[in-house]
Amino acid sequence: MSTPWLSVVMPTYNGGAFLAAALESIRAQQAGGDFEVIAIDDGSEDGTVATLEAYSSRLPLRIVRRSRTGNWVASTNHGLAIARGEYACLLHQDDLWMHGRLRALRAELDAVPEATLVVHPSWFVDARGARLGRWRCPLPPGRVDPALALERLIVQNFLAVPAPLFRRELALQAGGMDESLWYAADWDLWLKLSSKGTIVHHPEPLAAFRIHSASQTARRSARADDLRLQLETVLRRHLPAAAGGNRRLASVAEFSVELNLALAGGLHRRPAPWGRLGAGFLALGPSGWRRYLRDSRIAERVGARLRLLGDRGRARAAA
Repeated sequence: MSTPWLSVVMPTYNGGAFLAAALESIRAQQAGGDFEVIAIDDGSEDGTVATLEAYSSRLPLRIVRRSRTGNWVASTNHGLAIARGEYACLLHQDDLWMHGRLRALRAELDAVPEATLVVHPSWFVDARGARLGRWRCPLPPGRVDPALALERLIVQNFLAVPAPLFRRELALQAGGMDESLWYAADWDLWLKLSSKGTIVHHPEPLAAFRIHSASQTARRSARADDLRLQLETVLRRHLPAAAGGNRRLASVAEFSVELNLALAGGLHRRPAPWGRLGAGFLALGPSGWRRYLRDSRIAERVGARLRLLGDRGRARAAA
């Protein structure tokens, strides 16, 4: 059996609503060489496993069934550990690949074979797969200075889960994903990998991140204290290396955490300290404003969700 160049790790749990679309987006890739898909199912009780089995004849798909743990990060780590590919990427059951993703990634690796991390923008899509806007990376195209990537990524995780491609062994050497961080484990991993080697930014969106009310991050972000602890843990862990004593950058990153917490609270109808946040934003000054607006992608993140709310409102009005 040949060794695949890429392992696609897919943690699943009760993903019947969107899983077939995610798998079909992989199957529809017309080029890209040998790859494998490893689905780690966390005790699904719906038709998830049946959907996976139906695709096992259409994809190089390995299905691993586990007893329920409720931890997608642990499932992801298990998938990375048993995978065989030199490179790996993650695809959640509700997200998608764009046509031509594998061909584009192989072309980037052919051009920069020493790359350890390849990233790209994504689309925001709704439950039907309709596009809600781009989620861009505030990075120059092509090779990216790791110091620049860290500096911008510490302000905000601008990488959707299905976007990065990385050397699998490097991720394992870095300890994989932190299984205590159900919300911020991907941000933590991207920060760890950004300091480990050569980064390449492909400027076109090659994946889609689905926004819907049943997502784990939407549901579990109601736990305000836990969410704060996770975001602050990642910030404390990586801020010294990313900021290098730059207090202005640190202030922007700290403000970003506070605003993210307020936005998550608004999703669950918790009052937000807008007065304090407004004062904090003003205190950043013009250079801090520019840095925050560029690196946080706040307009894109909020804009996609506002468009989703607008579409829902129009649908209700027409009903």
